[in-house]
Amino acid sequence: MSGAGSVSGRLGGSVSGAVGGGVPGIDLFDCAGMRVVVVASCWHPGLMESLIASAERTCKQYSVEAHVIRVPGTFELPVVALHAARSGADAVVALGVVVRGGTPHFEYVCRAATDGLTRVALDTGVAVGFGVLTCDTEAQALDRVGGPDSTEDKGQEATEAALATALILRNSGSLP
Repeated sequence: MSGAGSVSGRLGGSVSGAVGGGVPGIDLFDCAGMRVVVVASCWHPGLMESLIASAERTCKQYSVEAHVIRVPGTFELPVVALHAARSGADAVVALGVVVRGGTPHFEYVCRAATDGLTRVALDTGVAVGFGVLTCDTEAQALDRVGGPDSTEDKGQEATEAALATALILRNSGSLP
């Protein structure tokens, strides 16, 4: 493919895509048997159902069983993701939708979820896929949930990122 870059190695597959931007193509092999927990918010149920279905479909594509745990909101994602990571999950996929309103609440929830999920990954060494949509409008979120009229599929992207990272971590014992 002309103009494409590729990164590959013995750690767990290859990532390739157009140089300078775009979604990378991720070669995920040998994911069978991984324990994946999808932690998903209950807010914006129609949008969340699309994100969850996408994550489950992606896991099935790679012969991985997904266990879905629903939490009240995006703010609660980190604590349940931490529990899943400490309970033996190979990867956690965090899914949520936060739509900006007229108060600073949006910033507080988004920051808490982002910081909390980052801490889960760093503190446990378990792969965490970040599938939290932070949008100005519901229309923007609808365009990103992987539905029939969506241009993006953040449920798939977060799941593939978690699986790719889990493969790298699984094979990282061979690092110099």
